[in-house]
Amino acid sequence: MSSVDLVLRGGLLLLPSGHAVGDVAILDGKIVAVGLFEGEAAREIDCSGLALMPGAIDTQVHFREPGLTHKEDLESGTRAAICGGVTTIFEMPNTDPTTTTAEALRDKLERAEGRAWCDFAFFVGASKENIADLPLLEMMPGTPGVKMFMGSSTGTLLVDDDDSVREVMTHGVRPMPVHSEDEARLRQRKAELPENPHVRLHPDARDAESARLCTERLINLVRETGRPTHILHISTKEELPLLAAAKAEGLPVTCEVTPHHLTLNADRYEELGSLIQMNPPVRSEDHRLAIWQAVKDGLFDVFGSDHAPHTREEKAKPYPNSPSGMPGVQTLLPLMVDWALRGEIPLDQVVAMLSANPAKLYGIEGKGSLAPGFDADIVVWDLEGSREVSPDWLQSKCGWSPYEGTRLRGRIEHVFVRGHHAVQDGQLTGTPQGAMVRFDWK
Repeated sequence: MSSVDLVLRGGLLLLPSGHAVGDVAILDGKIVAVGLFEGEAAREIDCSGLALMPGAIDTQVHFREPGLTHKEDLESGTRAAICGGVTTIFEMPNTDPTTTTAEALRDKLERAEGRAWCDFAFFVGASKENIADLPLLEMMPGTPGVKMFMGSSTGTLLVDDDDSVREVMTHGVRPMPVHSEDEARLRQRKAELPENPHVRLHPDARDAESARLCTERLINLVRETGRPTHILHISTKEELPLLAAAKAEGLPVTCEVTPHHLTLNADRYEELGSLIQMNPPVRSEDHRLAIWQAVKDGLFDVFGSDHAPHTREEKAKPYPNSPSGMPGVQTLLPLMVDWALRGEIPLDQVVAMLSANPAKLYGIEGKGSLAPGFDADIVVWDLEGSREVSPDWLQSKCGWSPYEGTRLRGRIEHVFVRGHHAVQDGQLTGTPQGAMVRFDWK
């Protein structure tokens, strides 16, 4: 090949299979060569001393549009994503109205057109009312499939009894992400809260048994139905042996872990209060350490942010009226790279769990790898640099992060989405170029 649009010269290429110094050549938004490129280019960027990885794929974000756009919208949420090296997002269905119909899905796709900074797809929400429609809905353009809430969280989507869950699972074939907390136990535990409780009681109100019990029920239903099921935001040490046994049995079960369940613990409620109130909760240190060990053991398939912003005013309401959720899409990749640079996890595992694995899990076309034929979704890092999580860097409309003031190792210098330069020298550049994700699902 004699001429291309762009060559990234001489960077350290971070691949799940290992690291190598080389060039990446880009033509018409696709990677066309990796290694030594000797042809001509309309533009070159010297990446010597820098590291290149595929763009991160965040398969769990809540961008609040439509209906709750004072917290976040598709423009601000994808802007936060791209500044954090996330080039593809899957947005969740618990908006207002919920994304439970073809019309609601098309509305979100139309809203994202011309406003999204990164590529996008939108989950359809399972409800007891739309079960018969799910096989058609999950195959519509622009969706990764169906999301199910077995425990109530932000919004009204809930499928909590085994008969209804079984019906959802038998109405579709694509991997289905699930929020796994036992609704009956959640209601019981909430009723037992004392008057005027402190938010430090949130891990008791949504206790470890709520998660363990629901995950056990869910795995049993996977065994019965054979439905590929992706269990989100694992938060307890008690769920880990259940997941390991399910995988050893060969059940089609995958699972996600979040940076906040790896980084924060229940001691931080005294300092940060409801800012770290999440569903399922940030728990005690023994849970955090056990989850980290499971990451190192290879139990988890993907990292996801569960980005779920609320305003500071909403978060300041007395618990339990304070809403659960925190922003996280912009800090997802930087936090995990920081952990890697501190020696906690190999960089190639970060790349696998944020690029290759989510692409494979959901059948994403053309994403997840620095290889010829793939979309030129690329994050260029200065691994010797650092970045403080500061208000002037944060892009989310909610305007805060529980990690403010934290200095993270590694600094994002450039981000490309299908060859479009979206972040240059650490600063947002150009205009929104996000497009609908395409899937190869059979």
